[in-house]
Amino acid sequence: MHSLYPEIKPFSQQYLEVSPLHQVYIEQCGNEQGVPVVFLHGGPGSGCREQHRCYFDPAIYHIILFDQRGCGRSRPQGELKENNTQALVEDINTIRKHLGISQWLVFGGSWGATLGLLYAEQYPKQVLAMVLRGIFLGRRQD
Repeated sequence: MHSLYPEIKPFSQQYLEVSPLHQVYIEQCGNEQGVPVVFLHGGPGSGCREQHRCYFDPAIYHIILFDQRGCGRSRPQGELKENNTQALVEDINTIRKHLGISQWLVFGGSWGATLGLLYAEQYPKQVLAMVLRGIFLGRRQD
């Protein structure tokens, strides 16, 4: 089994207003010209951590991490107004367009896998491939 890649620092950190109330924190690292991959963190309520950058080879991938509405470094933290599943899916696409990316690899774990599936269902042409782990579908039987 391959261990994680070495720790890297972001080459870009920013806030993007996705609604009049919410600004999501976005960071980019790795190869700016590489294959774009968006990392969808678990939760809901969690956020991205430095170790999440280490899942991808920084020589190959343009790694995009963001904290979902109300999570991590996004503002306002813990806010539930205007914070629902559909808004989170739309935020993913807003970030893609803001960064000028036509297609990307979608990587999600747990709640992030749920968002990734919903995103791919609504925006299939923007998804190069998907990597899902700890899939959680939000169904009663799950």
